[in-house]
Amino acid sequence: MPNPTDITGIVRERYGQAARRVLDAAEPASCCGPVSSCCGGAPSAGAADPITSNLYVNGETTVVPSAAVLASLGCGNPTALAELREGEVVLDLGSGGGIDVLLSARRVGPKGKAYGLDMTDEMLELARRNAAEAGVANVEFLKGEIERIPLPDASVDVIISNCVINLSGDKRRVLAEAFRVLKPGGRFAVSDVVVRGAVPAEVRRSMELWVGCVAGALEEQEFLRLLGEAGFERPSIEPTRIYRSGDARQFLADAGLDPDGSLAAIDGKFMAGFVRATKPCCGSTCCAA
Repeated sequence: MPNPTDITGIVRERYGQAARRVLDAAEPASCCGPVSSCCGGAPSAGAADPITSNLYVNGETTVVPSAAVLASLGCGNPTALAELREGEVVLDLGSGGGIDVLLSARRVGPKGKAYGLDMTDEMLELARRNAAEAGVANVEFLKGEIERIPLPDASVDVIISNCVINLSGDKRRVLAEAFRVLKPGGRFAVSDVVVRGAVPAEVRRSMELWVGCVAGALEEQEFLRLLGEAGFERPSIEPTRIYRSGDARQFLADAGLDPDGSLAAIDGKFMAGFVRATKPCCGSTCCAA
């Protein structure tokens, strides 16, 4: 497995470049070239990116700045699936251009708050600009790494994330930090890329695919096990999209791998999933709705 420090540096560089494209040229965010994304690879001509396309329901993106949409590099829609409630405090791990923070802020209302955490200066600049343009006051963007969340213990009700945890080289630490900052009864509700079964070693070793959200994906049962070891209750993974071999052809080619030799081994093994878990309550009343 690549060194966690190397992963962090490459992710920071690539996502910084993606944000700069939006800030400077109002072009869609990209990590690996003019038509590819950090979390989706280059689609074939005229084709939609199988990971990042059509994640938000009609009307959702009309209430956020266009730059937030252009910078969206996720694989799901955690704000819709997390069942956010009025007055809750939400933390988005790896908030990027801020689309999920802004949508969360609207869902929790003026009595609630939405934090965004990102390690990339360019993404934080873009997110803060988007929040100001949207006129959303109940948001705060923090600089930091998801392995070291700069918030106190038991300070948030819900943690969301959109195709970011797979990019971490220390996922056990990420989940421990998520558990720490959640209040008793708090909810872990993230979208992420998940793998089912074994994946060829050359895919796991590829930094290009790691940054592209594929090689760093946890195996489904391992993800559930790590959530339990971190202390979470009722962990579950609900598939939202299953990627077929054809979807991966360009990913493999861009990483210098032989697509024809690898496609059969990964067909249907990668999926976008909605990952849920709950921090146990400390008493009889902390989980009351």
